[in-house]
Amino acid sequence: MANRGPSYGLSREVQQKIDRQYDPELEQVLVRWILAQCGNDGVAQPAPGRDGFQQWLKDGTVLCRLINSLHPRGQAPVAKIQASAMAFKQMEQISQFLQAAERYGIAATDIFQTVDLWEGKNMACVQRTLMNLGSLAVAKGDGLFVGDPNWFPKKSQENRRVFSEDKLKEGQSVIGLQMGTNRGASQAGMTGYGMPRQIL
Repeated sequence: MANRGPSYGLSREVQQKIDRQYDPELEQVLVRWILAQCGNDGVAQPAPGRDGFQQWLKDGTVLCRLINSLHPRGQAPVAKIQASAMAFKQMEQISQFLQAAERYGIAATDIFQTVDLWEGKNMACVQRTLMNLGSLAVAKGDGLFVGDPNWFPKKSQENRRVFSEDKLKEGQSVIGLQMGTNRGASQAGMTGYGMPRQIL
């Protein structure tokens, strides 16, 4: 990756707007969850703040350990996790996490881009992806989630309704009020509006 200097003008305003979306309270919740979820897997506490959070996740090892901990033993999606100082290795591990998260059930639109994390350009997007992952892990209810389920917003569950044939036929014969009504409407006593055109 090229070393980029400070941004100016519109680029700077856009970057400041993105940076304002970062939530320090959500960061604390995510750190607590990741540490609890990974357990004794060699994951250390990060430095507080956006930059500390970014540096903690940047090499991809913490993310890969996190996604592996959400799968049963022997079914881990990321087989080889190794810390590396090389940029392409770090980015490869981040992309392995992203692919595994998508297979886990996170929508492609809710997943951050590798450069969002690696360059620290959009850490709010990284937070949203991890929050969605936590919500999904709680909703699955497979016993692999570790931590407090109240840390994450509850995902909506499917609530299927099955109606009998008789009930469905009843609904076909009723005209709902959303479609309007013609009761009480008639043309009795109606005349044309206004005066007819006078030709002199």
